Amino acid sequence: MAKPEASAKKNGIVKLKTAVGRLQRSLSLGRRSNSGLHEFDREVGDDDSTPVPEDVKEGHFAVVAVDAEEPKRFVVPLSCLNNPTFLRLLEAAAEEYGFDHEGALTVPCRPSELERILAEEWEEEEENENRCF
Repeated sequence: MAKPEASAKKNGIVKLKTAVGRLQRSLSLGRRSNSGLHEFDREVGDDDSTPVPEDVKEGHFAVVAVDAEEPKRFVVPLSCLNNPTFLRLLEAAAEEYGFDHEGALTVPCRPSELERILAEEWEEEEENENRCF
């Protein structure tokens, strides 16, 4: 019989995978509701006809790192959804904020920590690109 804590962890992982799937589907559809958007999701002068900020290119999504410091917004490639450290941040975000969230994805970490994670991801991508040539 499975331990209760193992079952709870598995349930949390299933919920996280569901949330990541929803995020990927909504990003691929370019669908975004304007109600409840985080302040970082709106460009100055945006009207309701612009569903996604211009700096969020295809294959990317917006993330806001929030800690004791000032919140900082990042545009992150979907490839980060394969990064174990980034996935742990998503688990923490799910615990802290829940799954029902629109707009930029908010993660509970210092902006400097998210910058470090993204730098590692970009270095790894660059190494993989160089191997192909």
